[in-house]
Amino acid sequence: MAGQLHPLAPHTLPSYIGGVDGSDPLFTGIAIFVVVMILGVGVFYLKIHAIPEQLAHKHGNTQSQLIMVLALLALFTHNNVFWVLALILALLKLPDFLTPINNISRSLAKISGESTEEPASPAPSRAQER
Repeated sequence: MAGQLHPLAPHTLPSYIGGVDGSDPLFTGIAIFVVVMILGVGVFYLKIHAIPEQLAHKHGNTQSQLIMVLALLALFTHNNVFWVLALILALLKLPDFLTPINNISRSLAKISGESTEEPASPAPSRAQER
């Protein structure tokens, strides 16, 4: 009696129902999909966090180490303020204050008659003399 099928039962089963051998195609498909999605979201998350570092490297910012530290802090603490600050620093070009100040000091040294050139070989220190 176990071998007979009820007359109202469907004779073909849908493909997502597990077979007699224990295979489950729906579970296998969903498991593969979930693993691929988790890896995809992880890669996307890391790519987003690397944007300030890539911009700093591309534009040659002088504060690139600060940008990298802020991006890492944002990554590990999940505090978006650090990431936004790193992005702003990467996009903002800070003015060069040091070059004009050095030019002014060299000009003042020339006017006063002092030599601004450094010696070709530095004098040996006391540790080297002993």
